[in-house]
Amino acid sequence: MALTLYVDTDRWRAHQQSVIQQFPGIVPVCKGNGYGFGHERLAEEAHRFGSDILAVGTTYEAARTKDFFGGDLLVLTPFRKDEEPVPLPDRAIRSVSSVEGVGLMRGARVVIEVMSSMKRHGVTEEELPQLHAAIDEIRLEGFAIHLPLDRTDGSSAVEEVIGWMDRLRAARLPLDTMFVSHLKPDEFAVLQQQFPQTNFRARIGTHLWLGDADATEYRGAILDVTPVVKGDRFGYRQQKAAGDGWLVVVAGGTSHGVGLESPKALHGMTSRAKGVARAGLATVNRNLAPFLWGGKQRWFAEPPHMQVSILFVPSEAPEPKVGEELTAILRHTTTTVDRTVDA
Repeated sequence: MALTLYVDTDRWRAHQQSVIQQFPGIVPVCKGNGYGFGHERLAEEAHRFGSDILAVGTTYEAARTKDFFGGDLLVLTPFRKDEEPVPLPDRAIRSVSSVEGVGLMRGARVVIEVMSSMKRHGVTEEELPQLHAAIDEIRLEGFAIHLPLDRTDGSSAVEEVIGWMDRLRAARLPLDTMFVSHLKPDEFAVLQQQFPQTNFRARIGTHLWLGDADATEYRGAILDVTPVVKGDRFGYRQQKAAGDGWLVVVAGGTSHGVGLESPKALHGMTSRAKGVARAGLATVNRNLAPFLWGGKQRWFAEPPHMQVSILFVPSEAPEPKVGEELTAILRHTTTTVDRTVDA
């Protein structure tokens, strides 16, 4: 009995193909927990659809993935001079975000990141003249720009990329390849048309693997069901049952990522009000679980355990049975499953 990721494989792969067609030369991204699928699975998928390159988050991920993927490995985290050395094959390409970093990568394959409106890291316009001498000592694979997801100021992603193309050209730096992130298909097509001599390569992870939400589903198996009446004490902290119903033990706990949540950017009064309401309920030990039963999201009876969660299902709901499964609404990038089942 397990927390399981069910994959409608044909549908999942059909979505992959639709993205690949929209972004010729796509660079699939496999980082973190492999978007819920794992590095080995995504490396196999990238090989299956013929990618010559796979982007990973860190050198440690590159070291783990090199045995699953035979093409180039692009490490997205920029090189730092004091980082722990990790043995990597020559097919590994390092991202670098400073002139100093380029100078320390003599003989290596390098992608140079430029500073975008993300303001996270990257070479600035003022530093471009210093790159001339530095790039003679490396094997330059291209430049890269990481764009924001939202543009609340109304600015244009295309114009931001064009601005950097013009700066690089003015600095007489090679524009053979530009790696881009977070562009829409029509924006990508405009850049290809405007700069036919440059090979634009879109680095895509979330939209490629998770863009069709209906292609995957998490489910947790019911391990135990115990009837309770209002006032019964239960659990580690001996809380009282809020009413008549069942305590349902379901596969999936903190080790799987259940109950863990990343901070969210709230927009508008409605989302902020909901956030305040959730916080208020949490102060009285009322927390919605990600598991659904009888068509409704159920409440945690107590905080999730390491490998299981205990839910309270009220008596008016259908009676749960051991061996049945509850659909779970979980975030792929923070979830680790016991098994993946292809349908």
